[in-house]
Amino acid sequence: MDQKGFTLLEVMIVVAIIGILAAIAYPSYQEHTLRAGRADGKAKLMEILQAQERFYSQNQRYIAALDGDPSAAPPTGLGYAADPVISDEGRYSITAAACGNGAGQGIASCVILTATPRGAQANDAACGNLTLNSRGERGRSGNGNLDACW
Repeated sequence: MDQKGFTLLEVMIVVAIIGILAAIAYPSYQEHTLRAGRADGKAKLMEILQAQERFYSQNQRYIAALDGDPSAAPPTGLGYAADPVISDEGRYSITAAACGNGAGQGIASCVILTATPRGAQANDAACGNLTLNSRGERGRSGNGNLDACW
C-alpha cells in the first residue's frame, strides 16, 4: 500500500526551521520599522526648522508657538494646525523651546525642536527623543549612536 503525505518527524522539522527563521527575522523587522519611523520624525523636524528660519528672517527672532497666525501683527505662531505638531505618519510630536544653555539665551536667538516618539515608536529606546536646534546641532535622549539615530 502506497501512502502519500508527510511523517510527523518531517512536519516537526519544518516547524522548527520556520520557528528559527521567525526568531531571526522578527527583531530585524522591528529595528527596520523603528528606523523608518525616525525618518518621519527627522523630516518633520527639518520642515519646522525651515519654517523657524523663515520666521527669523522676517522677525529677527524665533518663536515657541508652532500654531497661531504667522501673518498677525505681531505674529503669534508658525501657522501649524496644533502645538505640538504631529509628524506626517503620526510617529512623533514636535515642540519648540529656547535652547536654554544656561547663558540666558532666549528663544529670540536660539530655538530647539524636540520630536517625542508616539505609539509604537515609543519603543525606540536607542534614540528616544530627537532634537535639532537653530545652530544645526542634532541630538537624541537615548543611549544609541548619534549618527545611527540621525
